[in-house]
Amino acid sequence: MNARELLIQAAYLAASVFFILGLRSLSNPDKARRGMQYAAVGMLLAILGTLVHENIVTYQWIAVGLILGTAIGIPLGLKVPMTAMPQQIAISHAFGAAAATLVGINEWVVRGFGAGIDRGTMVALGFETLFGALTVTGSLMAFGKLQEILPGKPITWPLQNATSGGFFLATIGMFAWLVVDPANPLAFWTMIGLALLIGVLLVLPIGGADMPVVVSLLNSYAGLAAAATGFAIGNNVLIIAGALNGASGLLLSVLMSKAMNRSFANVIFGAFGAETVAATSTSATGVSVRSVSPEDAAVQLAFASRVIIVPGYGLAVAQAQHVVQELAEQIEKRGGEVKYAIHPVAGRMPGHMNVLLAEANVPYEKLLDMEEINPQFEQCDVALVVGANDVVNPAARNDPASPIYGMPILNVDKARGVIVLKRSMNAGFAGIENALFYEPRTAMLFGDAKASLTRLVTEIKAL
Repeated sequence: MNARELLIQAAYLAASVFFILGLRSLSNPDKARRGMQYAAVGMLLAILGTLVHENIVTYQWIAVGLILGTAIGIPLGLKVPMTAMPQQIAISHAFGAAAATLVGINEWVVRGFGAGIDRGTMVALGFETLFGALTVTGSLMAFGKLQEILPGKPITWPLQNATSGGFFLATIGMFAWLVVDPANPLAFWTMIGLALLIGVLLVLPIGGADMPVVVSLLNSYAGLAAAATGFAIGNNVLIIAGALNGASGLLLSVLMSKAMNRSFANVIFGAFGAETVAATSTSATGVSVRSVSPEDAAVQLAFASRVIIVPGYGLAVAQAQHVVQELAEQIEKRGGEVKYAIHPVAGRMPGHMNVLLAEANVPYEKLLDMEEINPQFEQCDVALVVGANDVVNPAARNDPASPIYGMPILNVDKARGVIVLKRSMNAGFAGIENALFYEPRTAMLFGDAKASLTRLVTEIKAL
């Protein structure tokens, strides 16, 4: 091994160590920023190691890519608000998967259109292009739903699962044919075309309630495609980074599904999140809700000893994270204790609420996971629900007829008093009524979350 190859492998080894340290640090909120810095250093080392590879003929197109990537990446990192982070992650998955797919296509073409590829390498290359292609279109569909370019509700059609299953089997058939005959252009291009179609068919029937799992799963697919790319071109750092990404994304998807008490198959094929009102055994027909004025709500919060704030997607839509932090400061100035209850699937991506509240400088120690905060609701004077719906619906615990029955929820209904900030009485992603809103201890404060929170801050200051 010559000096150049030693330098490359040393850079790749160091990059892999930084990737592992970064991933490990992300498991702790206090170390999350340091984890991102570790990952960035690891990526820089991986790029530098690749740039000195002897197979590089010219740096002309690499320079063009560097300039274009920088021109796109810096605005995305600096200008895209935290509320739009799910969309940004989805489109980033599409870019990463497109890169893996294009590398696979290029390898197949430059090796004599498959003629110079052995069957073992073709397995890796075919896996790379298959998963890469379906992740490209799947991520674009997820982006469209998150950005509300496409309907957030499931888009279904007759014989949906049979159709998708048929295309999937046909894709596997093309993949097998390609492994047997790597130089078969019909099998290669048909497999890629079918994979692109499958990405669309997989995500369109999935509703908005499942977007956190979908984003995580697409992240796993992109990682698997990157790992396969590493095997196909003999790049160790791609194998390690792709395996880390794929495994962590898959594990996170499992945890997210568990948080919703649902299986992978149910997430992908169940069309959960449809905008239809499901029949339940605890219908709220004939029961009215109790509304509260901003003045009365402010008095309750100002004189409460313990307040738990429950953020949901409505907080992100209203971009009210800074105002909710200001409200917490006002409560604390009057001697109250404020904590935040974070449900695993609140928002549109894993950790969405954590990211938003961290942006508003909410201390990490105040962000408590469901298992930690649930026992504390019974001692809570006021639970303030800001834009959350299904994750606080007691039907998940009490109503066997509910489609969300069995899903772990935040025990908001056990608080001594509940104030819900909501635009209207419209159902959440699950399409069902929320029994919490009709509880005698619950008061509804209708309107835009940011405007309502601002009014509460003003009223508390005036007391």
